[in-house]
Amino acid sequence: MNADDFQNGQILLLDKPLNWTSFQVVNKMKWALKTKLDLKKIKIGHAGTLDPLATGLLLVCTGKFTKRITELQGQAKEYTGTFFIGATTPSYDLETEIDANFPISHIDPELIQETTKQFLGEIDQKPPIYSAIKKDGVRLYEHARAGETIEIASRKTSIHEFEITRIELPEIDFRVICSKGTYIRSLAFDFGKALNSGAHLTALRRTKIGDYAVSDAIDVATFENSILPNQEASL
Repeated sequence: MNADDFQNGQILLLDKPLNWTSFQVVNKMKWALKTKLDLKKIKIGHAGTLDPLATGLLLVCTGKFTKRITELQGQAKEYTGTFFIGATTPSYDLETEIDANFPISHIDPELIQETTKQFLGEIDQKPPIYSAIKKDGVRLYEHARAGETIEIASRKTSIHEFEITRIELPEIDFRVICSKGTYIRSLAFDFGKALNSGAHLTALRRTKIGDYAVSDAIDVATFENSILPNQEASL
């Protein structure tokens, strides 16, 4: 593809690596496009943030297709991952250390499967305190890191499918299809409470956004090398 192709608009499927922010992926791609194609500027953005500790499908729009970002963000998303049962963390994932432990001896496969039914359909969910949502003009994670206690309002979200794919306590693997705005970290925390225990997220991968699948995505290095064939890509 040439410069006009990217300016006219492309939807690029990227497999975001672990420990990268979505912003870093977009910046890397923007630099590659501008360098190889000698562009002074190009519009580029992603359709749905993934946490640094998550991997998987990131839709990146270029040129005129950046107008489609809102449309793409509204599509259903599929995730797979792992809950650790019996312990919680303030961030609901591995960003922070375990702050409480809970019993799991009462938990069996039947209870786990029954509990998933509580989360199907429209649910009320509170975003994690360690999230980028703003309250009073300040992102929640900034309040959290400052040790401030903030009241977070719940919001409506929808879980279309919730499947348990592996049970080896204290770990549970899952697959979820959900609406825009769903926090899987919050789902982990709430699922632990519903089991009369605790839980946090230890792995997360976004596998689909609408009809787009991570199986059709490329990694950042492959994209960079394809745009910069005569230069060594550095991650």
